[in-house]
Amino acid sequence: MNQSIFRLTLPILFGYLPLGMAFGVLFTTQLDYPWWAAPVMGILVYAGAGQILAVSLLAANAGLLEVFVAMFVLNARHLFYGLSLLGQFQGAGWRKVYLIFGLTDETYSLLTSRARSPDRHHEQMVDFRITFFNQCYWVAGCALGALLGANVAFDSTGIEFALVALFIVLTIEQYKALGDTFPLFAGAGAAALAILVLPQAHQLIGAIVVVTLVLLVQYRKLRHSLIEGGADHV
Repeated sequence: MNQSIFRLTLPILFGYLPLGMAFGVLFTTQLDYPWWAAPVMGILVYAGAGQILAVSLLAANAGLLEVFVAMFVLNARHLFYGLSLLGQFQGAGWRKVYLIFGLTDETYSLLTSRARSPDRHHEQMVDFRITFFNQCYWVAGCALGALLGANVAFDSTGIEFALVALFIVLTIEQYKALGDTFPLFAGAGAAALAILVLPQAHQLIGAIVVVTLVLLVQYRKLRHSLIEGGADHV
């Protein structure tokens, strides 16, 4: 099973490793902490963009409360799509807590797009291992980057683009799995609207709120049409 999960999570490895290394380099070069604190943060916090944001704020002497609020706002998107997996995680026992903690954008994409069997217990075990493998990739990247940043001087400009590339790959995989372009266009439209209307600090949350409302309206329409279609056949 581990071999199949490794193959399934290989795109995440290629994205998390360089991005985690970028975080590790920033952590050790901008903060006066030992290198091992970077992978520890990857274990306890596990929020890619949030960790990078935290480094920038801490380097600017921001307070812990400010860092907490900023990371909460940045990661508030998990509240929106995480709700859709509550039913999938139901009955997972002690694994449920970790499945919720380890739910990142990339893990969510894998958990919702992969083929699933009727065996609920087995699928929850696979979900757990996918989540664990992905966090291991991230922590390994944090550790490697921190070690490099503490001992080697090099130019890491552009390494953060790995996250963008990873999102592009996962979006393509989601489209292949769902075969529906509406969520893609809805997300692009919401992002464009947020950029035009909202200040930069609120664009991410604004776009998420807009696309969530649009998808909820679309869901209600599809559900209503299915109910009407079923009634017509009665």
